[in-house]
Amino acid sequence: MIRCIIIEDEPLAQDVIKSHLQKSGRFNLVGTYRNAPEAKEAIEKEEIDLIFLDIQLPGMTGLNLLRSLSNPPLVVFTTSYPEYALESYEFNVIDYLLKPVSYERFSKTVDKIIDGNIFKTPGSEIKPFYRDHIFIRSDSKFFRVSFSDIIYIEGMKDYLKIHTIEHDIVTHKTMGEMENILPPGQFIRIHKSYIVAVARIKAVFGNSVDMGHTQLPIGLNYKERIMSFVTGKSFGTL
Repeated sequence: MIRCIIIEDEPLAQDVIKSHLQKSGRFNLVGTYRNAPEAKEAIEKEEIDLIFLDIQLPGMTGLNLLRSLSNPPLVVFTTSYPEYALESYEFNVIDYLLKPVSYERFSKTVDKIIDGNIFKTPGSEIKPFYRDHIFIRSDSKFFRVSFSDIIYIEGMKDYLKIHTIEHDIVTHKTMGEMENILPPGQFIRIHKSYIVAVARIKAVFGNSVDMGHTQLPIGLNYKERIMSFVTGKSFGTL
């Protein structure tokens, strides 16, 4: 059973999602909350796999709630506002449901979760949901970035510079937040300030990684991991 919560301030919308969850028979509804602060406290205390989250909430929006969490659960947005769809994809969102949510539409979301093996068997760890791209916010725009186009990511305090084959994008994110977004196996952290795309590595020598036109340093704490990956003794991960 997938442990989930509902964060929704409209009683009728709460009841609709509850009914859909009960019909599907695949979810354990841990709690229902009408505002973000109460929900945040529950998320930090409970083991929550999935949130059914409204965007327009009293006091704090659903998007700002996600930004306040260091490691947010997976999310299905339930909202009356389609204009937030693009912005929501800076998070690990499974689906975006427009209210009123029919059971037929809700069932497609459930199928996406089950068929995509987003969650492993009961009692095991969550298997994250990954696309082949992400939308990165920079200034007032959202840029679609394919993971295959990323060369490396450079940390700059509370900002990141994402170096792609076309251009560089600066965004207000931390390295930790980016690590939660990137699909495992395709990227490896080599330094506190650098994450590189495994497919873009040209060579590893000394304390450096050759990315083609750029050589990046290997941090002391990451040296053993990099060498294990290079020699095939273990699979490189973030």
